[in-house]
Amino acid sequence: MPSVDLLYVLMLIGAFLNAILYGVLVVQIFIYFQTYKKDSPWIKCFIFFLLIAETLNTGFDIGMMYEPLILKYATPAATTFFPFMLAADPIMTVIISTPIQMFIAWRIRIISRANWLAVVICIFALISLGGGVWLTYTVTVIRRFARKPELHWPALTWLAASAIADVIITVSLTVSLSKRKTGFSGTDDAINKIIRLTVQTGLITAIFAILDVVCFLVLPHTTMNFVWDFALSKLYTNALISTLNARAGWNNIANGNTANNVLFGDDSSRRGHLETFTSTNLRSPPALTTGTFELEQARSTLSKGRPDLEFGISVAKEIETVHDPSIVRFDHNSSWQ
Repeated sequence: MPSVDLLYVLMLIGAFLNAILYGVLVVQIFIYFQTYKKDSPWIKCFIFFLLIAETLNTGFDIGMMYEPLILKYATPAATTFFPFMLAADPIMTVIISTPIQMFIAWRIRIISRANWLAVVICIFALISLGGGVWLTYTVTVIRRFARKPELHWPALTWLAASAIADVIITVSLTVSLSKRKTGFSGTDDAINKIIRLTVQTGLITAIFAILDVVCFLVLPHTTMNFVWDFALSKLYTNALISTLNARAGWNNIANGNTANNVLFGDDSSRRGHLETFTSTNLRSPPALTTGTFELEQARSTLSKGRPDLEFGISVAKEIETVHDPSIVRFDHNSSWQ
């Protein structure tokens, strides 16, 4: 009978990695919602769904380690049976990874115009989903550490399909982005940075999935594979959110502006809400009391020093003069787009 140390030390390391990456994820999601307030509502709902799923996943991992190390410590059951919540790991991982892979497949379809490529990625993502569900069912049936090698085929189906999808995503994005180079140094530098980020975030999930399945096949009677397995879902989500958050960074790079920071920047400059402008800046008629005119000069005034912000000002805005005729105030019903 294996000892508690041999069985659970590697699983505990995997659970620690999961919890650490969860902290990173929370920070990234906070940055996302603070920075990209104008993203489509369905994308925001998708990110919120991932946050809930990842919270549950981390909770299940903590509960999984609590059972044998606390509730059943020093009992034969602790080293004989799988922790009850171990079955939740594969299904929670594929519930997270499959939508992410399909989301990226949709983006690849838009970038490359290759419908067949998106279909191939989705097929492997769905195979991975099926393998994860199959593995969850098999874990609940087998239950014993001694029978762990019997999990071979469902684990292989899940992890191999997921790794293949990740490799296809990384290669296709790299090729598609490389074809978009224009010859201009600023644009090409930004694209090169996007490619490096794509390779780094895409390959790391594929590497962890491959290490998971290799350790499972080569060392079936150990728990080495769980070091990579428990961190897998967090890697998928962190990779997606970091790519979404990097959009502001790419805009800054393309415009030669790196001084702005989401966490420590001047919040007042992000709101796009200025109460007053001088009439000389707006070049408005001195005698105008109410009316409408184009505010193109306001656009350049607001964007000065902040090229990463995309300000849109309605062409026709109602304004009114105050006691000082040199001051013009925006109607508070004006909309920023």
